[in-house]
Amino acid sequence: MATKVAFVVAVARNGVIGLKGDLPWRLSSDLKLFRRLTMGKPIVMGRKTWASLPKRPLDGRDNIVVTRDAAFAEDGAIVAHDVEAALALARAAADRRGVDEIAVIGGADIFRAMLPLAGRIYLTEVDAAPEGDVFFPVLDPADWHLASVEPIPRGPRDEAGAELKILERRAPA
Repeated sequence: MATKVAFVVAVARNGVIGLKGDLPWRLSSDLKLFRRLTMGKPIVMGRKTWASLPKRPLDGRDNIVVTRDAAFAEDGAIVAHDVEAALALARAAADRRGVDEIAVIGGADIFRAMLPLAGRIYLTEVDAAPEGDVFFPVLDPADWHLASVEPIPRGPRDEAGAELKILERRAPA
């Protein structure tokens, strides 16, 4: 079975995805969506994203952490020292789990490095323009088409509105 590389990311109108090692908003509804989209799948993240997780590892998922730090070791983290090794580990985990998708969850350096490999993007567009210091890479519209749009109902613990856009990579011409 072919394993698709999928990004799962929330991006503000101004491209912001992070601020000082954290999310720049509180969106409980999107966190529930994130859990639904990633549960049971291998997830690939950078070390800073790993450090930002309030509960590590994320349950029900293989937590693959990309770091150049040869001494890095934490309970629940499957360590890879480059994106190629991370992808190999994630593909093996996907095969073991019987799933056809790997979820890449950030940060910006991991998204940039893996963008050429991505076949799908679960993009939560956050209706806000917060201050930030981490940005999602600009996507070339020629490479992506909008497969679907799903409103994310705003709950009482959400600081902004949002909608989920699923983007699929266009086939090469």
